Amino acid sequence: MADTSDTRTPAQIEADIKNRRDVLAQTLDEIGVRVHPKTIVGDAKAKVAANVDHTLGKAYVRVNRAVSDVRAQFVNEEGAPRLERIVPVALVAVGVVGLLTLGARRRGR
Repeated sequence: MADTSDTRTPAQIEADIKNRRDVLAQTLDEIGVRVHPKTIVGDAKAKVAANVDHTLGKAYVRVNRAVSDVRAQFVNEEGAPRLERIVPVALVAVGVVGLLTLGARRRGR
């Protein structure tokens, strides 16, 4: 059988009750802050911002890697241009621009 005797004094019991009320009031205040619409919106904004930052970071890494890969195609390890690759690409670009210009002139007549 459990011992139901309480050896606390009335003052100790009152102090315990006061402490429990204080803890309960603090807990209710915290719950009120957590469920407040501004808090919920602020948390949602923070999550979205974190996701955007993460996504932008990943995109930056991918773009940086792509630029490095393209650069490696046109520049050697010492940083000198690879003319054997640059010249053909430049000629193709000039040819495409020329064809586009010719096509625009013919349409304009």
